[in-house]
Amino acid sequence: MKYIETDVAVIGGGPAGLAAATEAKRQGVENVLIIERDVELGGILQQCIHDGFGLHRFGKRLSGCEYAENFIEEVDNQDIDVKMKTIVLEITKEKIIYAMNESEGMMRIKCGAIILAMGCRERTRSQVFIWGTRPSGVLTAGTVQRYINMEGYLPGKKAVILGSGDIGLIMARRMTLEGIKVEGVYELMSSPGGLTRNICQCLDDYNIPMHLSTTVVRIHGNKKLEGVTVAKVDNNRNPIKGTEKYIECDLLVLAVGLIPENELSRKLEVKIDPRTKGPVVDESFMTSVEGVFAAGNVVTVFDLVDYVSITGEIAGRGAARYLEGNLNLKDEYQSVVPGENVNFVVPQIIRKNNLEEQLPIYFRVKQKEKKVKVIGEIDGEICLDKKHVVVLPPEMIVENIKSEKIKSSNNELTISVKVG
Repeated sequence: MKYIETDVAVIGGGPAGLAAATEAKRQGVENVLIIERDVELGGILQQCIHDGFGLHRFGKRLSGCEYAENFIEEVDNQDIDVKMKTIVLEITKEKIIYAMNESEGMMRIKCGAIILAMGCRERTRSQVFIWGTRPSGVLTAGTVQRYINMEGYLPGKKAVILGSGDIGLIMARRMTLEGIKVEGVYELMSSPGGLTRNICQCLDDYNIPMHLSTTVVRIHGNKKLEGVTVAKVDNNRNPIKGTEKYIECDLLVLAVGLIPENELSRKLEVKIDPRTKGPVVDESFMTSVEGVFAAGNVVTVFDLVDYVSITGEIAGRGAARYLEGNLNLKDEYQSVVPGENVNFVVPQIIRKNNLEEQLPIYFRVKQKEKKVKVIGEIDGEICLDKKHVVVLPPEMIVENIKSEKIKSSNNELTISVKVG
């Protein structure tokens, strides 16, 4: 077994991991190591050839590849160590990572701090319970994206998309441009799951229909997919008899949601938020295990990569401060809780003495509302009051609260979205 020591180890070389590593290095951490299981850095961004990335961070429209390259160049310039094609097997509470790769074999990596940046994964057919056989031609949207954009394969000629997640919407346009006939997008819920801009640019502009409150109830075909049956659903999301319709197709694309990749986190016994399916994190994005931080889609699934990078940088700064002994770990945590029409909030806990000048709060609403206010309350006092023309469940809301408005209180901070 090979023995290695490093100050900060970042697990995952996607947008969160790259941002975390470069920020930790900027903060003066001498030895930073990125551990990536793929053959190149960048994560999912490498297969995202469409533009729309970087509007917040760089002020211009970049492809996913271009966005990733900005950070990869910085990794190279900062002389950050990278281990590619390396699988992490286990993390201990003593901040020891056990990993392996083909060239070095088993490795024991002793770390001063660890940043979890494993990203997220797609829900599969088995997680949405569709009846039928198991023919080829049933693929997740991300897999179809990789086949077309990176491998150069067309996985079908006539497609049905189940779910209106952003990747599915983007692939509706991409498949159309490649000559695949997209019969339609079928969404179980009564409202779309993707960003409004993707619905307009990827469906409306190409006359691809979306069918809400409709789902795929059966798959047909033995070796190869031959078609699917769709049906309307009631308010309890149960199929309505008599509304079934058979659609001939050879490709079913599943865009039914993303799940934070937290197998390693659970083995480490990191506390998981049942709402986000990711680690509970504090103002520095440190998890319940001291010295272990988390960032990006491993914490919660973000809609914009810009937010993923920002959380990576927060975790990178947090790890640097932890190594320097500049994080106060003795004070009790204050809770940040979701109030009216708020599904979840990140971070979920804060130590006020560790706050930077502003505390960024990330959250999603439960249901669409127009002409609302985002209200932050602590001790009955309002510390955040921001108007929004409309709020939508698929779109992450980010608000910054001045830390001086929190530091005088020891009680919980409540984030609500109220009409008015």
